[in-house]
Formats: sequence, structure tokens, C-alpha cells
Amino acid sequence: QARLVESGGGSVRVGGSLRLSCAAFDFPGHYKYTVGWFRRAPGKEREGVSWINNNDGRADFADSVKGRFTISRDDAKNTVYLQMDSLKPEDTGVYYCAIDLDYGSHLNPDEYDYWGQGTQVTVSS
Repeated sequence: QARLVESGGGSVRVGGSLRLSCAAFDFPGHYKYTVGWFRRAPGKEREGVSWINNNDGRADFADSVKGRFTISRDDAKNTVYLQMDSLKPEDTGVYYCAIDLDYGSHLNPDEYDYWGQGTQVTVSS
């Protein structure tokens, strides 16, 4: 069964870094898709963070993370990475990756088809 598995979360101090991984398993024959990263902070709505497609590598970021986060992919490993630098307390939350099989260029969570279980990121001062 197709599934996504996130890893790499943890606890860091302000200004620290983490790299999240999103590994895709058993997606049948889909060679074009978009992987998005989302997060949910305690008491807040889910927020889109970044997306990347697996064809031309186009990507985008939420304004709140631009210049601090980068996204990349390793097609051989079916894995997308979210490198998070200069972390702030407001980056705390559960981070989810998701796949849009319609190859969209957006962070509309309703358009994403598969979701991972999430990984916790905690940034403390």
C-alpha cells in the first residue's frame, strides 16, 4: 500500500537546524507528482511550508520560511528532504509530508492525496 514516512524531527535550540526526510513507498507507476510539507503548531491551523515536484524540480516556500528552509529530492531513494536552518520557536509543530498525484504547484492541503504520520519539531529558546 502506498505510504509516506517522515523522519528527522527532534528538539533544537533557537538558531539550530534539522533535516526532515519524507520517503515514499509503493506508489504504483506514478512518475510525476508533487511533494508538499505542512506543519501544525499547537492550537493553530495546518500551514503549508514548501513543495517540490519530481520532474523539473520547481519548488516554492511559505513566506514564513523563505531564506531559512530548503527542499530537495533524491529520486533514487524516492525521498524528499526539508532542510530547516535558523529555526525559530514559531517553527515548532508536527511536520507532515504529502503527495499530490495531480502534479500541482501549490500548498492546498485538500489537493494532496497521501499523507505521512508526521514528525515532531520543537524549537526552544
